[in-house]
Amino acid sequence: MPRLLTPTALRRGFELFVVISLAGYIGVFVYGNDASGFIASLARIQWGWVAAGLVLASMDWIGGGARLWILAREVHPRPSFWGLVLAGGMGAWGSYVTPLQAGSSPMQVYGMRRTGIPVPIAMTTVLMSFIATIIFFAICGPVALLFGAGESLGTRGDVLGLSLLDLFKGSMGVFGILGVLLITVMIAPKLVSRLVHRIAVSLGRRNARIAERLEAVQRGIDQAHASLRRFNSPRGWLALLWATIISGPSHANKLLAGYVALRAVGIEANFVDVLLLQTLITFLLYFAPTPGASGIAEILSAAVMSVYVPRTLAPLYTIIWRSILSWFTIVAGFVVFSSWVRRGLKAVEVGEA
Repeated sequence: MPRLLTPTALRRGFELFVVISLAGYIGVFVYGNDASGFIASLARIQWGWVAAGLVLASMDWIGGGARLWILAREVHPRPSFWGLVLAGGMGAWGSYVTPLQAGSSPMQVYGMRRTGIPVPIAMTTVLMSFIATIIFFAICGPVALLFGAGESLGTRGDVLGLSLLDLFKGSMGVFGILGVLLITVMIAPKLVSRLVHRIAVSLGRRNARIAERLEAVQRGIDQAHASLRRFNSPRGWLALLWATIISGPSHANKLLAGYVALRAVGIEANFVDVLLLQTLITFLLYFAPTPGASGIAEILSAAVMSVYVPRTLAPLYTIIWRSILSWFTIVAGFVVFSSWVRRGLKAVEVGEA
């Protein structure tokens, strides 16, 4: 399997995740500035909501696996549903213990390969799953805003003169641009490839290194188009539509963790506004450089959710929120990966049929 996913590399990633997360949590605890208040807040825990959070965390597995299954059916005969549930969950686990979520796609491909799906087909399926994610986030936010959701956030927060609603709209714009670019690559790959080539030729006269990188992008577009041709059909587009819809439950733990954590500490809030805040946090953490956005997630969540969470409850809220977001999946993922190690990890060749 890829070097990024060796037991040693993943263990180090996990250790880094724990250390940085602990540092971030210490920052939140200092922000709370009330040790006795934190101890007293433990009596507020609503364990029914914590249990709901545990169920919610399982959507990393069930939602992610269902999306892979919907897509894999178009390129592979009778894929194993539960095998892909395992692959989807392990993909989430891989993203939490590697920087920039770099381990997500390789882990999903590896998990799919263990079910008998060839690597090229697995890579195509994972790419389509990523496209579905981008499209989902590019659509759901603007639709929510169109119906007036989250307008109350326009007067909350002040980051460089921007409200939380301003930040939400800006982050939605990034995903909107990515969505348009990916759809354009799928529909008109030759046009995009020629455009990138012309830019590379033009810049090559000034900077050969940039030109080489753009040429690599062009080759990547060509290769992606070749692998996505089987999805360029009515059935393929329908599968992408279903995968986009399923992206909702697939990311439910990220989008709903904030609301469940609020209820778990006894705080009631507007569901839609909290959902938009969690979407904002999800966007901002999507490309975080640390494993599982460790450190960054704890601080960012405490800052953004301060509109609802008092300082004294911030440490407890953060523990529950982080557990739903990643800790439950990390624990389950290590159990699965340990069983794989005991049985023997299988080598994966990218070029295999």
